[in-house]
Amino acid sequence: MKDAQISEQVDRLPWRGSAEDRPPLPVPPDPMPLLLGRRFRKRWRWVGAFAGNLIVFAAIVRVGPAAMTFWGIWDRERRRLWERTRRDFPGRRRQVAMRERSVRVRAGSIELDLEFEGGYPIECMCPNGEGGYSWTRKEAGMPVHGQVRIGRRTNALNGLGVIDDSAGYHRRYTSWHWSAGVGTARDGRKVAWNLVTGINDPPVSSERAIWVAGEPTEPGPVTFQGLESIHFEDESRLNFNAETQRIHHEGIPLLARSDYEAPLGTFSGSLNGLPIGSALGVMEAHDAVW
Repeated sequence: MKDAQISEQVDRLPWRGSAEDRPPLPVPPDPMPLLLGRRFRKRWRWVGAFAGNLIVFAAIVRVGPAAMTFWGIWDRERRRLWERTRRDFPGRRRQVAMRERSVRVRAGSIELDLEFEGGYPIECMCPNGEGGYSWTRKEAGMPVHGQVRIGRRTNALNGLGVIDDSAGYHRRYTSWHWSAGVGTARDGRKVAWNLVTGINDPPVSSERAIWVAGEPTEPGPVTFQGLESIHFEDESRLNFNAETQRIHHEGIPLLARSDYEAPLGTFSGSLNGLPIGSALGVMEAHDAVW
């Protein structure tokens, strides 16, 4: 597709709907050009699994020709975090491997294998200024099962999951707050959420989503109060209590910079007016020059 055709389609965004009705722009699983104008293609998959005994996350991130992976295991019973970030180079063995609905990590004495069941994803595409655009597919609240081996100890994981697939041509400087989580409302229904400001967040047709008993809806814009709480338009508030956190700072002089903070823990309060009984999830603040 030529740049003029891409620009014409970008002018029609934002869009939110099913994969069958996507605007005709290059997005996964179709190939995307490495560059759009002066912007590199960025693409990532982040997965999280949340259970009473463990919280696990892993990601594969590609920015232009560069790639990196990271993973983490928070043992909620022993109160210990294992995590690692690693750049990928041609010929270097990858520690993180992902297929359609499975994740595998092999890193020294750490072995992690997860399988995610099917859920009810949402999908959107948003403009990113100067002809750029981004696509994302979010899925949360589906069952996830697997095993985590740390040294000689093996733990079963049976919980609820989150999958974030994203790709696009973002602004050179991008800053956002994001949260995803899973849990149970006070009335016993299963809940999950994906909430954001700073990226894919127009008033409508955004990536914001709340799943109640598996059914996703789009709430209105939210406000993050640091990494402590999320405020909704109805003045309800989702409060966060961190158990651990991943912090990562990386820079390539004159080319790129990433400042990332992602605590993991428990949530309380209300989810767009729906009282929460118990919930686990992640908060994230990310500043990137890429």
